[in-house]
Amino acid sequence: MDETDLNLVKRSRNGDRDAFRILVERHQRRVFGLCFGMVRNKDDAMDLVQETFVKVFKNLDSFEGQSSFYTWTYRIATNVCIDFLRRANRYRTVDYDDAIQRDEDAEDAGSILPSRLGLDPARVYGRKELLEKIEEALQKLSPAHRQAILLREVEGLSYQEMADVLEISIGTVMSRLHHARKNMQRLLADYVGNKLEVDR
Repeated sequence: MDETDLNLVKRSRNGDRDAFRILVERHQRRVFGLCFGMVRNKDDAMDLVQETFVKVFKNLDSFEGQSSFYTWTYRIATNVCIDFLRRANRYRTVDYDDAIQRDEDAEDAGSILPSRLGLDPARVYGRKELLEKIEEALQKLSPAHRQAILLREVEGLSYQEMADVLEISIGTVMSRLHHARKNMQRLLADYVGNKLEVDR
């Protein structure tokens, strides 16, 4: 049985480099996916992954175990990516309504994934082209909205995990994701025609 992250963190705190190497190997692929999704450049993403794990190592003593190790690591990676985007002068102000509260049972309504949009990608000019259009639309979102989409749709984090990663309330997570999905739908509306329901 694989050793738990918590045990590996304890060993790492005691100077066990092998334990930390296992933690990195266990989570680096998903952290890379998050970073690449945010910055869309492989070399930059690899640098950000390295920066993330350097910060993780330096701050292991501050990990209290109240959230999972990967959630804590995602939070660090998210902050690293946002800092990078700010330094690169690519950060845009996020415009969203924190007051919107959505029913937990309907949390996946409005998802941007092709299957959840009710689309058959093979019938909408081919799956590859559709995915390219989704990718283009993602890059037009603000970093915070792109981040919300990636954490929910790609990484599959729950609302609570997203709240932990982003250090915001669940209500704010729901609102941000709601607006991010609506923006995605608007960006994709011209491509898929009337197959999307878009609030106008």
